[in-house]
Amino acid sequence: MSSSLLFRGGRAFVPGGFAEAVLVRDGVIAAVGAESDLVRLAPDAEPVDLGGGLLTPGFTDAHIHPVQAGLERAKCDLAEVYGLDAYTAKIAAYAAGNPGKEWIDGGGWDMSAFPGGLPHRSQLDFLDRPAYFVQRDHHAAWVNTRALELAGITKDTPDPADGRIERDPDGTPSGVLHEGAMDLVGLLTPRPTPADVDAALMDAQAHLFSLGITGWQDAIVGSYAGSDDQLPTYISAASSGRLKARVVGALWWDRAQGAEQIPSLVERRASAAGLDRFRATSIKIMQDGIPENFTAAVIEPYCRCGGTGLSYIDPALLGGYVKELDALGFQVHFHAIGERAVREALDALTGTDPANRHHIAHVQIITPQDVPRFAELGVTANLQALWATHHLQMDELCIPYLGEERASWQYPFADLVRHGTRFAGGSDWPVSSANPLEAMHVAVNRTEPGGSVHATYPTAQTPFLPEQSLDLRTIMTAYTEGSAWINRSPAGVIEEGRPADLVVLDRDPFALDPKDIWTTEVVMTFLDGEPVHG
Repeated sequence: MSSSLLFRGGRAFVPGGFAEAVLVRDGVIAAVGAESDLVRLAPDAEPVDLGGGLLTPGFTDAHIHPVQAGLERAKCDLAEVYGLDAYTAKIAAYAAGNPGKEWIDGGGWDMSAFPGGLPHRSQLDFLDRPAYFVQRDHHAAWVNTRALELAGITKDTPDPADGRIERDPDGTPSGVLHEGAMDLVGLLTPRPTPADVDAALMDAQAHLFSLGITGWQDAIVGSYAGSDDQLPTYISAASSGRLKARVVGALWWDRAQGAEQIPSLVERRASAAGLDRFRATSIKIMQDGIPENFTAAVIEPYCRCGGTGLSYIDPALLGGYVKELDALGFQVHFHAIGERAVREALDALTGTDPANRHHIAHVQIITPQDVPRFAELGVTANLQALWATHHLQMDELCIPYLGEERASWQYPFADLVRHGTRFAGGSDWPVSSANPLEAMHVAVNRTEPGGSVHATYPTAQTPFLPEQSLDLRTIMTAYTEGSAWINRSPAGVIEEGRPADLVVLDRDPFALDPKDIWTTEVVMTFLDGEPVHG
């Protein structure tokens, strides 16, 4: 393409408003302003017709698992179907098509497709081989009897400290392994080769480019729940130039260890130093689980079943670890879903340096007392907005066990805005769709976007706590400038001197009825002024 591009024929999303046109020279945004002025400035620039659509900065996903997603897409991927019959049909077809595979494995099943959120080993016992399927949100695995036998898991097997073996009334393992218990079987499954992992990353990158995502923070770079360390793959892809996106890896904090692992994390960060497209400068600390399996850390016991969930890192030690990481210049990236975990993360971050750009992902439940602390401490709220709707998993597996008051504390986006909290946006793909425009739709409407597996659920179009909705500019800024800021990326904003990481949308979502935001699609994606999609 020409070294100069002129984006015209629509609007550009710029800080505080919109611009008519954007001029790019040699991969850098050279000017932003009126179309007539830029035509005079660069009469020979190659025009890129927006067709009445919107030009945005490239989206950055601040919490995502692309390598895991790519690996699942290459196996038996259940994410695009829904329900037991559809799952077993796809699994049977996959098994028939792969007669030489020692294990039948994959992922993407949805808790809401099963009574109580729990499938059973017997539903996979039609297979002649062991089976291991990771739940869509990666907090549980569904296995068959053969897999349990190979792992030696019986009614006498104790639960690991960081997980739970789901059991039948007589104590026999039922075929669902929660959290750390996933490793009891997951570590027995065949490991992907380096070529498999590389192919997964490249497949994921192409998919994300098609959604306008030009950068991301990989939320687990390390070994977790049977996965393999992706750090060598990222370093190889970045060194060879095959990794084109701007990526930060969040190095996994091994919750079975303490501060003794910090020197190795420093070494891992140094191993990626000097690369143009990849840095390993963040540390991922997973502080709790999820409410649907009662592992999210809450303050008062869950209704109906009791228990207060799991704090994976002892809160008495957590603050010391975080302050040591902070002093070494690491960014800390927390997973915190329950209100106790959110509080423990905020407590641990108290007194740290805001310049390290620490953030807490998911933030599903926050007490009103803790909402102001994000802004006070300079901690970014990393939103997975797509989850803030009425769907079966929310209405039947979450709200009844949280209770009315605690359920009203969920995803308090507007309250966080009122206190001046900085936002980043992420998807947690493959847990949920990576499409930023679907997440923006939910943030604005607090209803399911059309086309999702939950869109026809009876209350899916009933706004979920609508008083917590955001305006489109706020959530689009989170997915662009906010997430780029988290990654210390020079992109994320359309202004002179920034890299030309840009996305052309087929329509202007600001001109649509808010209920139609989800229909917006990406036409073209550019990185440094070069097309990578469309």
